[in-house]
Amino acid sequence: MTVPLELLVPPSRSGKRTESIIQYGDQLALESPYLESLHLLEPHSGRKMPRYRWNTPNSPTFYRIGIFAGIHGDEESGVLAAIQLLRELQDNPGIGEFYDLSVFPVCNPWGFDAGCREGATGKDLNRCFWQDHAEEDVRLLEGELRSRRFDGIISLHTDDTSEGIYGYVNGSTLTRHLLEPALKSTSSIIPRDVRPEIDTHPARDSMIFGGYQGILSAPAEQQPQPFSIVFETPHHAPLEKQVAAHVLAMKEILSLFRIITSQGQDI
Repeated sequence: MTVPLELLVPPSRSGKRTESIIQYGDQLALESPYLESLHLLEPHSGRKMPRYRWNTPNSPTFYRIGIFAGIHGDEESGVLAAIQLLRELQDNPGIGEFYDLSVFPVCNPWGFDAGCREGATGKDLNRCFWQDHAEEDVRLLEGELRSRRFDGIISLHTDDTSEGIYGYVNGSTLTRHLLEPALKSTSSIIPRDVRPEIDTHPARDSMIFGGYQGILSAPAEQQPQPFSIVFETPHHAPLEKQVAAHVLAMKEILSLFRIITSQGQDI
């Protein structure tokens, strides 16, 4: 079962878009013994930032993964894909076996409600991390990144200048070996962007190594650094295909990371 596109109510400043995501996610949590609603509250505005935690208590947890979407409020496919992953976890809990997943479907509630890329202060929130900025959403997410010490970070984005799917590689050296199979599998849905320069950065095999300063990432003091993947879909592609590509990429990354790491730990 796929998440209904009707969750994307018309953009407004009423808060209904984020609320529709929360209502749907909370219903999933009521139906699943493994899914919790643990929403964050912006201290000044009172807005909720949806957060869900998936954990199967009948199997040991080895890996903490953070999944982040909607840091740019006008990028809808990642928001739907994050919720769709929760839907698929409910139907097939094996996807999340050995994982403690923290899923943040809407990291920029004000921007998502208004249909705007930026946050409430007019700044691009994905350039503000670890820069001593005062944006509430950034501070909340930095707190989560510090306290959870994720083994892996997956960020979902949409690019209106891209010609296909691509990704950013950061963090652990393992990252590129997780992203390449994800790109390969999802290219059956949307072709890869194979240009040598993507989003103003040099690219190789649809991958950018490094990228912009201030993007959502693990704190510099965390050692070892987690794998950190930014998976991008082209904005011009049909929304349904973007969502499907995001979901398949996440599932591929989760499956492969579990295999690679468990071999190292002889699980």
